[in-house]
Formats: sequence, C-alpha cells, structure tokens
Amino acid sequence: MAGSVNKVIIVGNLGKDPEIRSFQNGGRIASFSVATSESWKDKTSGERKEKTEWHRISVTNDALVGVIEKYVKKGSKVYIEGQLETRKWTDKDGHEKYTTEVVLRPYRGELTMLDSKGGGSSGSMSDDSAPSFGPSVGSSSAPELDDSIPF
Repeated sequence: MAGSVNKVIIVGNLGKDPEIRSFQNGGRIASFSVATSESWKDKTSGERKEKTEWHRISVTNDALVGVIEKYVKKGSKVYIEGQLETRKWTDKDGHEKYTTEVVLRPYRGELTMLDSKGGGSSGSMSDDSAPSFGPSVGSSSAPELDDSIPF
C-alpha cells in the first residue's frame, strides 16, 4: 500500500453550544459534540428504533474557530470533515484516560453550516478559504438550469 488515509465526515447536530478556549500563545480551540442518528424498523416487533452516536469535535484552525464562535450554536446542523485522533491524558486521580475525537487542524479540515438561518442561506468555510454564502436550493434567486444538456 502506497499510503494511508485518515478522513472522517460527520453530518449531524450540536448537542450544546461550542466551548471556546484561548491559550497564552494567542491560539484558540473550539470543542463541541455532534450527534448522528440512524433509525430502522425492528423486523420482529415492527417498532421504530433509533440509535444516536456522539462525536467529539476539536477545531484548532483559528479562522474556523472564529466562524464557530459567531454562528454555530446548540442544535446547529453541520458538515464536518477532519481526522480521527486519539490522545492520552491523566485525570485528577492520576488515572490514564483516552479520548478519541475528530480534529480539524489548519489546512486539514472543513466546516459547513447546513442550517438556513436568516435569508435562507447556508454558509461554508474550510481552513483554506474565506466564508461563502449563496442561495439555498429552491430559492427564487437560484440560477435557472438548462434542460437541453445531452447527458
């Protein structure tokens, strides 16, 4: 195998407001949890079942932290693209603990806000671009599509 890939894509909703922390060196980090759910019909009982997974997200890209601080709140629907990382830490009782999280580092992550708040727009920002806002699908200001495309 020539290489490996560590890429995680999550689409879900925030469980609570993001926590923003600042460091002495001026850097900042945003931390929050995103819930993803799946539902199905139980074959034996016919009853509807649902399972929710919680994903811990850490963003170290300062530009994305600024966007999160301003626009992302509890309940926000987001598209997250980052890397899976596990880190070891020691709790106050001296026990070693492990945390696995999706990390968006500078030049290695993307955050897209999927909610249409205000003017029916969705915002998107990756770590190497400026925020872009455009009309949502079905908006009256969306461009007309040409139906004569041959494929």
